[in-house]
Amino acid sequence: MFSLRKRLAVITLFMGVFCVVPAALKGQSDTPAKEPKTTAAQTAPAKSEPSPSDLYKIGIGDQLQIAVWHEHDLSLSVVVRPDGIITMPLLNDISVVGLTPKELAASITEKLKPFINEPQVTVSVVGIQSRKVYILGQVNRQGAFPLNDKKTALELITEAGGLGPFAKANSIYVLRVVNGKEVKIPFQYKKVIAGRGQDVELQPGDRLIVP
Repeated sequence: MFSLRKRLAVITLFMGVFCVVPAALKGQSDTPAKEPKTTAAQTAPAKSEPSPSDLYKIGIGDQLQIAVWHEHDLSLSVVVRPDGIITMPLLNDISVVGLTPKELAASITEKLKPFINEPQVTVSVVGIQSRKVYILGQVNRQGAFPLNDKKTALELITEAGGLGPFAKANSIYVLRVVNGKEVKIPFQYKKVIAGRGQDVELQPGDRLIVP
């Protein structure tokens, strides 16, 4: 049998345990939960998609509005010539085909710096005429055809009614303006229709010549 002193010691020990456990549990419940860390990807602003006007590439026949801030004589409306060039005061001829409006504005800005202090230039396409391709020569229907989507040389010949009876099928080529210069791209008609040649995907302003 436990003595009275031992019994009191055991009771005191159990009372201490019951007091400590609730206090520990209370301390855990009072501790605020840590918020999840925010990553840099979550805080970074979403990148905006480029607009169609930012991606549009200038072509032959397009009408451009060029504005130079506080320079009325340099602000003008121009049409891209068949050689892919426009003419501006002070700068003379500028090759523009294949550039976006923003790229052209940046190019003009750099060219104006020797003449103007901190030039500010904006370029807008106000008339789109370049989404066309042309076929000339020995076909049933010559002329301009819209280029609303992708189109190849073979598809253009088909759209033009096919080759004429005197067409030189092995001498067909595409004329394309690149950096202000005309480039001749051969088109091997007979190999293409036989599945042994590479068709030519057309670009705005291309001219398909059928001798």
